[in-house]
Order: sequence, then C-alpha cells, then structure tokens
Amino acid sequence: MRLPEGAPILTAAQMRAAEDRAIADGASVTTLMERAGTGVAETVHRLAAGGEVLILCGPGNNGGDGYVAARVLANHGMRVRVAALGDPRTEAAAEARNGWIGPVEAFPGELPGAHQFAPVIVDAVFGTGLSRPVDAPVATAIKTLADHARLSIAVDLPSGVETDTGGDFDRGLANFGVTLALGALKPAHLLQPAAAHCGTVHTIDIGLERDETLAEPTVRTLSAPRLAKPQPSSHKYSRGMVAIISGPMHGASELAALAAYRAGAGYVLLLTGGLPHPPHAIVRQRWSADALDDKRVGAVVIGPGLGRDDRAREKLDAALASPHPLVIDGDALHLLDLDRLVTREAPTVLTPHAGEFAALFGEVEGSKIARTQHAARRSNAVVVFKGADTVIVAPDGSANVALPASGWLSVAGTGDVLAGAIATMLAQNTATLLEAASAGVWLHAEAARLLDRCFLADELADALPHALARTL
Repeated sequence: MRLPEGAPILTAAQMRAAEDRAIADGASVTTLMERAGTGVAETVHRLAAGGEVLILCGPGNNGGDGYVAARVLANHGMRVRVAALGDPRTEAAAEARNGWIGPVEAFPGELPGAHQFAPVIVDAVFGTGLSRPVDAPVATAIKTLADHARLSIAVDLPSGVETDTGGDFDRGLANFGVTLALGALKPAHLLQPAAAHCGTVHTIDIGLERDETLAEPTVRTLSAPRLAKPQPSSHKYSRGMVAIISGPMHGASELAALAAYRAGAGYVLLLTGGLPHPPHAIVRQRWSADALDDKRVGAVVIGPGLGRDDRAREKLDAALASPHPLVIDGDALHLLDLDRLVTREAPTVLTPHAGEFAALFGEVEGSKIARTQHAARRSNAVVVFKGADTVIVAPDGSANVALPASGWLSVAGTGDVLAGAIATMLAQNTATLLEAASAGVWLHAEAARLLDRCFLADELADALPHALARTL
C-alpha cells in the first residue's frame, strides 16, 4: 500500500468536526455526499474495465454515497445494480436514494450462484464511526460477494472495522482490493488489523480544508526523509559517530553497528567483549563507561543483546548518565526506570515492540496511536512503537504513522538494524528528534521493500544504502 506521504490522519470525531466546519462555511451534507459519491464513481469507472458493478448500500450516509455513485456510474453508461440493507435513515441518504431511478434489491438476500456474482463489488454499507460488530448475515454476505468479485472496493472503510483503533469487530471480514478514503485518511487505514482489509488506499477529495481540521497534536503518514549528501568538507566525525554498547549476545549489537554504518554514519564504535571480525571498519573496544566521555559521540545505542543482569544495569546507568542522544532498545527497555528517564536532559528514543511496550508502560487504553502518545508523554522521549503498523510519537504527541510494513520483517535481528539506523539519524542531527527517528523507520521499511522477501537481518542492513539513495 502506497499512501500520500505526510498526509493528515483524522479520527472519526475530527472528521465530523471537519464536515461541520464545511457545512458552517456554506456546504451541505447533500453537497458533501454528492462530492463523495461522484469521486467514488469516477474511481470505480476507471478501475472496473466495463464490468457490471454491484453497490451495497447501508442505511446511513455511507449508503448515501453509494446511491450517488450508482447514479453517476449509470449516467456513464455502466451496468449498475444496487442492493440495500434497508431504507435510508438520514435525510441526505434518502435524497440520494431518490436520485437513483433503478431497482433496489434486498441485502442480504439470497446469494446468487457462483456464475452470477458481479465482477465488481462496492461496499458502501458502514463507514466511519461504526461502534459495534456487523450482524453476522450481513458480514458473511459482504465477504462472500467480495471474495467472488474480480475487484472489490470499500467506500471510506471496509464494513466491520473500527475507525480510530483499527480494530476488527468481526472475524472473517472481507479483504478489499481498494479502499477509497473520503476526505482524509483515518487511523484504520494504517493500523492493524483493519489495514490488512483495506488493500490499496486512495483518498477522495470532498472539498474539506484538511489543514484547518487538524487537532493538535498532528498525526500524519510517514514521509520519506530528505537527507543531505556528504560535502567536500565532511569527515568521519561530522558524518556522525555512533557508539553501541554490547552485551553477552554480541550478534545483536554487531547488527546494530553494521546498520549504523550502512545508514551513513562516519564512525561506529562497538563497546564489546567480543572478538574482532569483519567488517573491520567497525572500531571495537572493551566496554568502559569512560568511552562515553568522548564528546565526538553523536548517539549511543543500548539494548541489542544487552542481557538483563547487574552488569547490564550498570551499562544502562552509564548510558542514561551520558550527555549523548540515546536509543534504548531490546533488553534495556526491561531494565529502564521511567522516572529516571523523565529527568534526562539529552534526547532519547525508545524502540519497543508490543511485548516490551507492555512491560515498560503496562496496559494502556486506546488505539496504538493513543497508547504511543501516552508513552511518549510519560517517558519524555520519542517512542517508536514497532510492528506491522509502526507509530512514532514525540513527547508533545505529534505522530507519524508508517505504512503497513513488510511481513518479511518478522525475523530475528531486524529490530537491531532499526536501532542502528535511528542512531545514525540522531548522530547526524537530522532535524527534530521525531524526524530523526522517523527517518530511521522509513529507511528500515524501504530496505525491506527493496529486498522483497525471505531476507536475513544482515541483508536488511546491507540494503540500507539502497534505501538511503532514494532520499538524497
């Protein structure tokens, strides 16, 4: 899924507020519905390749969008059928229904034989704001029709997902080929498990002033970073010196060190008890807290392969006491005292996966975005909540949400690679702390996309220069 970079992400309440502002400025619900339905129809017309279209309409305004789309498609000369869950329950949806002069079938009715399924299905049953599971017969019918279609399209959101959390109210929901986000992206377009049902997401402009609708803090899709090439005056320290504190599992810290170099660092110092081996460009020396006194160090990584014993705690204490930007990952997250972190003056980035997040912050209510915002405020750090739907949040709550990540990243060591990449961005003073962490996440995801499938974490690190080339 390739979504607009830097695009705003609105919750259901923010979307309603945006629509209310548009109405206060002279638009009407009917006008917004007409824009939405026309935009849906134009996209369906372009993608349907002349196939018959079956539009499933719900009783609310999402169904009204479907009726408008049906009318516009029919006016384009396409074969269109409409099936409705019931009579419209809003004035605007009823007006849209009256504009459709064709028959309306009952839905869910008796499903056709396999040879009678429509080649194009449009789900306009339930959209933004759904707060309960879809009735089982309705959910089953949508899934059956979508599964048999050549092309399945969801209007705004697939019916059965929760807008703000990305939750999946119903097991066995249909997977759509395309989802048409009306007005703006919603959290469910990026958060799992809902994002897995959306397919390719396109945004339909319905005339909202989106920048004016954004509540503080802003939440946006992750953008590709704009990184600078080394200049003739550059040297190894100006390009960023990264120090990585190792533990008993040397391979993890070696991966972080390799990734730091591959992401563009000029000097990587691995503080380890392991034996030297290629690449020899990594400077290895035995751990000593004094090594962190070097003012040339631009960022420190601690956690990959660190262990959780008293020796590990001593190393973490030294890292927290250092004046350098710090990336805390893996084992170190299980040893971390949040109260001490809050008072740390130097920039800090935490990179937990779901298990580490729960161990550090406990059970937090809300969406993954809301939980990460809570964690960033609580820790006074940028929090990179990793996963198939990585969320990056600054202490002020501003957030970037990455596009759904490659499932092939689910292999040991890829988190160590991410920690090294983020550290390089910190050491190079990449704009703000949020932008530095986000740049590391983007490079990591892009490297995985370039590799495609079945790769090792070592290969992921080696692919970082190819991802980096796309930002220069």
